[in-house]
Amino acid sequence: MRVPTSPGITLNEKNNVNHASSCQGERLKREIGVWGIFINVINNTIGSGIFLLPAIVAGVLGNASIVAYIACGLLFLLVMLCYAEISSQVTCSGGSYAYIEKAFGSYAGFISNTLFWFGVGVFVTAALVNGFADILSVAFPIFKIPLYRALLFIALIGFSAYINILGVKQGMKVIKIVTLIKMLPLFLLVVLGFWGSKLLNLRMDHLPTFQNLGEVSLVLFFAFAGGETALNIGGEMKNPSRTAPLGIMYGMLATILIFCLIQLAAQGVLGAGLSNFKEAPLAAVADNLIGPVGHTIIIVASLIAIFGILSSLPLAFPRVMLAGAEDNLLPRYLAKIHPRFATPANAIVTFSAIAFLVAVSGGFRQLAVIVSASLLLLYVGVVLATIKFRLKKNTDKKDTFKIPGGLVIPIAALVALCFFIVQLQLKEIVGIVIFIGILSIIYLIKITRKRQLDKILLAEV
Repeated sequence: MRVPTSPGITLNEKNNVNHASSCQGERLKREIGVWGIFINVINNTIGSGIFLLPAIVAGVLGNASIVAYIACGLLFLLVMLCYAEISSQVTCSGGSYAYIEKAFGSYAGFISNTLFWFGVGVFVTAALVNGFADILSVAFPIFKIPLYRALLFIALIGFSAYINILGVKQGMKVIKIVTLIKMLPLFLLVVLGFWGSKLLNLRMDHLPTFQNLGEVSLVLFFAFAGGETALNIGGEMKNPSRTAPLGIMYGMLATILIFCLIQLAAQGVLGAGLSNFKEAPLAAVADNLIGPVGHTIIIVASLIAIFGILSSLPLAFPRVMLAGAEDNLLPRYLAKIHPRFATPANAIVTFSAIAFLVAVSGGFRQLAVIVSASLLLLYVGVVLATIKFRLKKNTDKKDTFKIPGGLVIPIAALVALCFFIVQLQLKEIVGIVIFIGILSIIYLIKITRKRQLDKILLAEV
């Protein structure tokens, strides 16, 4: 039986046993379906940024903002199509890391693994808990005090870790509930916003210039980013060759649509004044529509949105550490699976502890410059891996998701990524070069020590 997914794309329902069995993480329970990945994608992208983004984009593009959303959304979908294809071929845990490692070997794997769980996961966690504390401290100034701030971090990170240790089902249940809760006020805002919109506020007098599009492109691109981390739990998906591509594509299409609707609603209500509310544009929209209570609802929704992403991070990134440990790139204790809950408990605790230390130290503020570059490099690696798998001979792809047009879409995705890379600041480029240089030295030391140990063992034999 073949299931139509989109024009020119088909997918066999048969479980891809051959691909899945090649993964080492088969001790995990395969319990997540398409709905779970779909919700996880939306949860990971609809975060605190959406509550600020409308004013930022409107400040540059005015009424032409929607053009930038559609343009960047389409470019991002090119990359996600590559994720959809390769995720149906490499069906173990690890997401971007697993795809790059399978295509290019242990060195590329080690770099991408650390870039992913540390360069992205840890710094994003640190930024989110600090953002949560910042918003909460407006109403409760006690959270400006370092001690109470640290206790809040422990509560947020600790609860998220605990829930995800209990089992992937429990972790996904929390994510689904939180996602639905945070989407309700946004849905209400869109409905009321369109009802209260003025057509004059939506009229577009001119198209944005290429320079203006470039100015907001990186901000928008990273607003859509994050959904691909839902694929990190590939080793826990039911029928992963079907679940992964359908979940990521449906989730990203829904996310882009939600972003566009919110921008149009905010613009329709506030018009040219939207760019004046850079600190809380959606709260200003809600205040305009239903009064002060609307402002409060949106602030609470932004806290729930942050918590929703925080609850998903110990689900996604410890699986990257687990995969790295199983490939002997990280300490073996990280590969241990909890005997009762069948979750990578050691990796979850380790990831959460490192994230807490970085968050409470404040060091992430200086090192966070590598996050954007890390994500772009990971995207480039995944697109190149997709191309390599396409060119690989004698590869059975009958039962996997395949995008049409040969290499047209992967090459177009590379061109799009190059466009976003040139938008990076010099400090971001320097930061990522230094970071990769340090990781390369660590890898060289690791390989040298392993070879020396192998020689000693061989000599003893």
